[in-house]
Amino acid sequence: MKTETLDLQIVLITGMSGSGKSVVLRALEDAGFFCVDNLPPELLQPFVALEKAHKASRVAIAMDVRTATSLPLLPEQLSALRKQGVMIRSLFLDASTGTLVRRYSETRRKHPLSQSDADHSVQDLRRALVDAIELERVLLADLREQAHVIDTSIMRPSQLQSYVKSLISTPGEQMTLVFESFAFKRGVPGDADYVFDVRMLPNPHYEPELRHLTGQDEPVAAFLKQQPDVAQMLGHIEEFLNCWLDALARDHRSYVTVAIGCTGGQHRSVYLVEQLANLFGDKWVTLKRHRELETI
Repeated sequence: MKTETLDLQIVLITGMSGSGKSVVLRALEDAGFFCVDNLPPELLQPFVALEKAHKASRVAIAMDVRTATSLPLLPEQLSALRKQGVMIRSLFLDASTGTLVRRYSETRRKHPLSQSDADHSVQDLRRALVDAIELERVLLADLREQAHVIDTSIMRPSQLQSYVKSLISTPGEQMTLVFESFAFKRGVPGDADYVFDVRMLPNPHYEPELRHLTGQDEPVAAFLKQQPDVAQMLGHIEEFLNCWLDALARDHRSYVTVAIGCTGGQHRSVYLVEQLANLFGDKWVTLKRHRELETI
């Protein structure tokens, strides 16, 4: 029997409490999605049927640990919908525990899983918050494994909104490669599928005329193109990705994030991300993200 194809795109947003789900919902609402927050998983299929009847085309749904008891139902529900021809993109928002603790402290909100009360000391309250965050990680581990992870630890709301809009603008039926440059001194991105360390390569930072430029500037690119080690590193990364990308696509991956890190995230990693995006842009849908340049 032929499966009916629905002209319906769903973006499913899950992730850690305090990681920015409300920011993403606002971004998707601005992009023309009908947005629903905290939909219980057992209502997902009836809701999709209703939206189909209303001939909706783009829907964003946020689910989180507030419906923890029914979250185990979600993978089966998603599988059933995909068999019906519904295109579903799953985004999982994450952040470091320290970042989440700071955000909760600043907003004075209570974590959904927190059992603390106002009579406890500040240290007890912090310990209870950390325990709640770690429990949430355990409860959401399976959903994280099946989604595209976005680490919001050092992202401003405007950056997160722009990044999500760029993700949903790519063709959903094709795997998208995200090339991301970063600085090791600010931590490895938690959303990376592959991380390449290029700190051993010649550093333009030590060339006075190049120090204040970036890997997107022609003088820096010209300097790095002259370095045999840079060319060798680029070739090795290209060879590795060419070997495995087809297999990842066959595994129904929607996104693959390749992170390139150097010391400051300004020269070498930026240059290599630009080169890799050019090399793979003809065969794959590609996005570029320069984490440190975006925070300047």
